[in-house]
Amino acid sequence: MAAEKRNVANTQNTKGFQITDLILVAVLLAAGQVLKMTLGTALSSIGVKPNFIIAMYCLAILLIRPSLAQALIVGLLAGAINQINPATPWLNFISEPLGAVAMYLLIKIPMKVGKFDLKPIVSTFLATVVSGGSFVACRYLFMGANIADLPANLVVVFGTSAVNAIIVEALYYPLCKVLRKSADPDAAGR
Repeated sequence: MAAEKRNVANTQNTKGFQITDLILVAVLLAAGQVLKMTLGTALSSIGVKPNFIIAMYCLAILLIRPSLAQALIVGLLAGAINQINPATPWLNFISEPLGAVAMYLLIKIPMKVGKFDLKPIVSTFLATVVSGGSFVACRYLFMGANIADLPANLVVVFGTSAVNAIIVEALYYPLCKVLRKSADPDAAGR
């Protein structure tokens, strides 16, 4: 019986996506798309431009701690979701995987200051800069965008990065608590 419990525990610690990881990624990306189409559109009319899909895949990567290949898959899924009503088709298949890989690499770096963990806010900010920066670069390289628009595009990239970082920081700790409770069967009785 003890050997059986060890085998179950070992299979749950494998590097593959668990079903709960896949569900979490799917729900977060779907929520990101809905928020992008509703709240994102409303906020962009007053000059605030969050990219909820980037924020949600950054949050998913923070929560599930995937392998590099899995993070790349999350980025590709986010790129595919961004193809719903795209302003510039196909560029998200470059920018989102790059942002997801950046997020994967950034969460490996310790970022604690005292008791406070800066990882959610700093890694999301930088991963959004990578995603948005690569998107802007691809627009100039492949689509011949007007170079005079570059300063405005960079302001949008850094503004979006700041808003995404705040969103992920606000959601990360509550979701950690919820996920910890759902993973602990004894927590349900408390």
